Amino acid sequence: MRVLLSNDDGYHAPGIQTLAAALRAFAQVQIVAPDRNRSGASNSLTLEMPLRTFTYPDGGIAVQMGTPTDCVYLGVNALMKPAPDIVISGINAGPNLGDDVLYSGTVAAAMEGRHLGLPAIAVSLNGHQHYDTAAAVTCQLLCALTREPLRTGRILNVNVPDLPLDEIKGFRVTRCGCRHPSDKVIPQQDPRGHTLYWIGPPGDKLDAGPDTDFAAVDEGFVSVTALHVDLTAHAAHNKLSDWLERVGVING
Repeated sequence: MRVLLSNDDGYHAPGIQTLAAALRAFAQVQIVAPDRNRSGASNSLTLEMPLRTFTYPDGGIAVQMGTPTDCVYLGVNALMKPAPDIVISGINAGPNLGDDVLYSGTVAAAMEGRHLGLPAIAVSLNGHQHYDTAAAVTCQLLCALTREPLRTGRILNVNVPDLPLDEIKGFRVTRCGCRHPSDKVIPQQDPRGHTLYWIGPPGDKLDAGPDTDFAAVDEGFVSVTALHVDLTAHAAHNKLSDWLERVGVING
C-alpha cells in the first residue's frame, strides 16, 4: 500500500508525524505537507506564484507556503512515483465536525485526492493529546480497506475522541451536524494605531442530534462520515426549474 500523507497543520505537526510512524509499519508512506500551519485554507490552490519544496533526510517533503490542496496535487502528479494508492490527510489537531468541513484544510486535502481519482481519508482528533489513538484507528481503517476496498467514490471524514485507545467505544457512521453561525471578530490595534482583525472561534453546536458526528465523538465513538465532492443540490433541481419558469427567465 502506497500512502500519500498530507495535512493542514504543517510538516512538523505531531499529528502527521505520529501517523506516518504508525503507517510505516505496514505501508510505504510519502509525506507531502505544508511547511507551516495552513489551517482553514479549505480547497485553495496557489496559482499566482511557483511552489518550492524541501526534502528532509527521511524523504518527507515540505511545500513552502503550500496549501493542503497544493500538496496533494503535487504529490499525486509529480512527487510520488509510482502514484499513491490512497491519500490520507491528518491527524488534525482538533476536530472537523459539522460545518468545519467547509473550511478545513484537512478535509480539503482528502477532497483533492478523491478529485484526482484516489480513495481518501481525512482524520482529526477531538483534542491535542491522544494522537496515538487516532493513528491506531487510521491504521485499522486502512487495513480494512486493503482487505476489502470500499467503492463508494466518497471521502471518509474520520473524527476520533481524544481518549486512550482502550476507552474508544467503537465506530459510528454519522452525518455532519451543524453549528450556529460564527460571528465573532476580535479587533486589535498595532503599534502604529492601525486596527487589525482576528477571525473568532467557530460557533456553538446547533444540530448535534444522535446521528451526527458531534454526538458520536461526545459519546466516545469514532465518527465516520462519507462526504462527496458534488455540491449539486439535486433535491432542489425541480423547484429551481419551476421557479425560473414562473419568473420568466427560462422557458421549459
